[in-house]
Amino acid sequence: MCRCFVVPLFHLHRVRVLDMEGALTARDRVGIQDFVLLDAHTSETAFLDNLKKRFSEDLIYTYIGTLLVSVNPYKELDIYSKKQMDIYMGVNFFELPPHIFALADNAYHTMLAEANNHFILISGESGAGKTEASKKILQYYAVSCPSTTLLDNVRDRMLLSNPVLEAFGNSKTLKNDNSSRFGKYMDIQFDIQGDAVGGHILGYLLEKSRVVHQNHRERNFHIFYQLVKGGEEDLLHQLGLESNCQHYSYLVQGECANVASINDKNDWKTVRNALSVIEFDERDIQHLLGVIASVLHLGNVQFEPDSKGYATLNNSAELLWTLHNNTIPFTVDHAIYARDALAKAIYGRTFTWLVNKINDSMENKDSSCKTVIGLLDIYGFEVFYVNSFEQFCINYCNEKLQQLFIQLTLKSEQEEYEAENIGWEPVQFFNNKIICDLVEEKHRGIISVLDEECLRPGEATDLTFLERLEEKLDSHPHFVTHKLADKKTRKTLERGDFRLLHYAGEVTYCVVGFLSKNNDLLYRNIKDVMRQSKNTIVRECFASKESDGRRRPETVASQFKSSLLGLTDILMSKEPWYVRCLKSNESQQPGQFDDVLVRHQVKYLGLMEHLRVRRAGFAYRCRYDVFLQRYKPLCPATWPYWRGVAAEGVEVLVQHLGYLPDEYKMGRTKIFIRHPRTLFATEDAFEVCKHDLGKDRKTKINQEVLFICIEILTLLIDITASRIQTCWRGVQARKAKGRRQWAVKVIKKFIKGYMARGEAKTTDNSEYLAFVRQNYLNRLKDNLPKMVLDKTSWLTPPPVLTETSEILRQLHMRLMVRKYIRGITAQQKAQLQLKGITSVIFKGKKDSYPQSVSQPYVDTRISEQDINMKVLQMIRHEGIKYSIPIVKYDRNGFKARPRQLILTQTAAYVVDDAKIKQRVLYTTLKGEHSPNAIQCVLTSCAQGDLIMQCDHLFEALTKLSVVANKQSAINVVQGSVKFQMKAGKEGIVEFSSGQESMVYKDKNGHLMVVSDAVTAAERGLVACSQTCLCCLGQLLWPLPHNLPQIWDQARAQLVRITCFLLTFILAARRMSRLQ
Repeated sequence: MCRCFVVPLFHLHRVRVLDMEGALTARDRVGIQDFVLLDAHTSETAFLDNLKKRFSEDLIYTYIGTLLVSVNPYKELDIYSKKQMDIYMGVNFFELPPHIFALADNAYHTMLAEANNHFILISGESGAGKTEASKKILQYYAVSCPSTTLLDNVRDRMLLSNPVLEAFGNSKTLKNDNSSRFGKYMDIQFDIQGDAVGGHILGYLLEKSRVVHQNHRERNFHIFYQLVKGGEEDLLHQLGLESNCQHYSYLVQGECANVASINDKNDWKTVRNALSVIEFDERDIQHLLGVIASVLHLGNVQFEPDSKGYATLNNSAELLWTLHNNTIPFTVDHAIYARDALAKAIYGRTFTWLVNKINDSMENKDSSCKTVIGLLDIYGFEVFYVNSFEQFCINYCNEKLQQLFIQLTLKSEQEEYEAENIGWEPVQFFNNKIICDLVEEKHRGIISVLDEECLRPGEATDLTFLERLEEKLDSHPHFVTHKLADKKTRKTLERGDFRLLHYAGEVTYCVVGFLSKNNDLLYRNIKDVMRQSKNTIVRECFASKESDGRRRPETVASQFKSSLLGLTDILMSKEPWYVRCLKSNESQQPGQFDDVLVRHQVKYLGLMEHLRVRRAGFAYRCRYDVFLQRYKPLCPATWPYWRGVAAEGVEVLVQHLGYLPDEYKMGRTKIFIRHPRTLFATEDAFEVCKHDLGKDRKTKINQEVLFICIEILTLLIDITASRIQTCWRGVQARKAKGRRQWAVKVIKKFIKGYMARGEAKTTDNSEYLAFVRQNYLNRLKDNLPKMVLDKTSWLTPPPVLTETSEILRQLHMRLMVRKYIRGITAQQKAQLQLKGITSVIFKGKKDSYPQSVSQPYVDTRISEQDINMKVLQMIRHEGIKYSIPIVKYDRNGFKARPRQLILTQTAAYVVDDAKIKQRVLYTTLKGEHSPNAIQCVLTSCAQGDLIMQCDHLFEALTKLSVVANKQSAINVVQGSVKFQMKAGKEGIVEFSSGQESMVYKDKNGHLMVVSDAVTAAERGLVACSQTCLCCLGQLLWPLPHNLPQIWDQARAQLVRITCFLLTFILAARRMSRLQ
């Protein structure tokens, strides 16, 4: 097998990350990364010392050829990240430091290159890290293999099958909190492209006895505790369970239901999620959990003898979940046996159903040719204080795997030697066939004797089984009992024990329970009851296809033997890879290395045997081209270039280095080096040579070579310049051609859009219309009106933007008005509010109203100094709001009399110098006036109406309406005005226009009022002011009550218009390419 240390340039950055591990010069500090290169390869002490050195540096992986030794560090190491996976992808096996990713990657690429099947055997004792190693390999394949949606689903199911199988098949033992209590072989199926397309799982020897019995400080299978502690309240109620493990007999025998390192609630969530991903429907999940609950209820069934000695059920609560009759024709012992046998049978068959269900979800539906990589996570050699039937089967399995391991290792070594034409030297090793025969031989083996004792008529017991073994195997060198042992050995054996001398050492087994565990019988009537179960899983597990004849079913040991032979056949048809897992200490503490414990594991895992097989011939082998490429600087004849065949160059090189004839052999494609020290000496010389070469290269440069390099460089520059110019011209020509083609397409689109501009939006005119919109909006942006009165400069929009243009015009007008409003003072605002009231009252009703718009209102027309002090004292308490000089006309003779009109908070006063002539309450007030005169008539009291004239009619009436809150009381009438002269008598005021203003009594007794026309200049000024006020009035009136609402409406309209504009702007950006 080639172990090359050459580092290709494209992998140099990877090696720098791991310099300490990769360099042979660091071997004294961190140990040797391949035990084959260990000089004292036969020394167990040297082997352990190398392991310990590497363990102290957190280097937990070491090779023995292609076998990977893994020491459990009992702590998290940052060596399993995605970055680490990338480093090991597609790299030579020995190019980088030992790692489980390296083994997985090389198994994968060898499978693809050779199109054959492989398997990875992971072994070690409980707690050594076998399950974790299997997970890391699965994770590596999930990341490194090609990815599609279908393949990701397959990988998810393969990965999530682990937590499900761990929940149902793992438990806490004395040595491990997550010990696998069954053997698992998983085939990962790959198609011809290397995609993981399916998987299949085989399970071996589930420890069913753990369901009904656990040793002290051990637990039942994880799923029971996960369901009880993590199950939802409704689910537990439905299953008749309580969230307290102490209430269930099958969960408290080990007295450690709670374990600090195990979070059953979180694990329950993981299992429930995994079941969904693996495509278990809700009905299957409910029935599966129902089976688990029924086992717990079954464990709580207790029996008491009746008067006839028959067992009766004494806890009726559990009857609801188990049987319907409480009298059983068994003794109490038989009833307990039947109960436990049923619990084991239900759980064991349900576990088989679960594995089959997972296989269905991972099944590859494609029948095309595919290759596989098998993962065998099998229990390691077990030696407990008390070893029973389970340990016997497990250790028998390890014997068979060790036998297979040695055979395959010798086979691969011999095949490589023969392929290279190197003479094969026989290897001395311990052949454990004698132990395998001791267990499995027909008629004489332990399994055959055990089956005979289980099947023979009469009273067979565990002790009669031991006696039969002593008769059959009394002279076997690897079998000892208390009866057959010498005096010294007899002291270490009980009368019910027998001892086997396994390849890994001696193990003493207690025969108590061997027969019952091997029989594993279930009464036929109990099977019939199970077939009638409402639970579909139970019905399926106890299907009637089972043989119901008189022939007894096959025993557990025979079944296990058959399945183990089948597994051996499977493995013999594949190429092997090995992972040997070791525990660093019993207390599971990081940083502790227990030499005695590790030595024991090295022995029973056969690591020294394997190393001896690997080192029986040559310790190191490497391809000629790789060896020459690395070490050619060590010989002047091969440095810097070797022009001939690589094998001849290697021969010259090793002769120059002084290799002795017995230190190496030349094969067909590889050189074989016998001793590691020879390789180490070569590597040390190479390290020194590298430094010398670096110094010489800096100080001694041949001038001729330098001149040639300059000439070549000049030539290359000329050629490169010419090619660059050619490429540049081509690029420019292609760009010009592209621009012309683009311009043609744009023009065509523009013409089509123009022709279809009046139609609904289509693919032909959409871009044209977008261009039109953008062009109009850009022009409008630069030509917006600057004044509120500018109503003619708004750009005429295209038809497609008519509605939008109108909305924008209104929005812009509102913005300009808003800007104007924000610029006015408080006094101006008050003026506008009064003008607004005037507008409501008089606009469109009185002819002179437009001329009054531009005239500002004042607070009062008469100051308090001009009002008589006596009058002022009489009305001051009412609060004077406004006062103005007026002319009052008598009701009879219409004689004009100058007066003062004073408005207070409660009434209007007509004052003559120092006397109040009349007081009019606002509650009795109403008034009329003509649209073309400045007089008004106020209806005030029973004595008659007041007829008054003033120069500031609009101001006075507006002030009066505000103070009296009587806007509706002011009427503008046409023609003439009737008024009450006194009670029961009316008078009339007629209005007309003339050259000059006058008021007189007409011949008909009416009061005639003549008003003159406004000058043209005055009209122009008033018209301008009126227009401005009217424009403001359209947007803001009525004032002042709903002014805040108007601003909110304007702001909301602004938001809507902005959103509308954004739509056009986005379309316009697309059309910007047309410009």
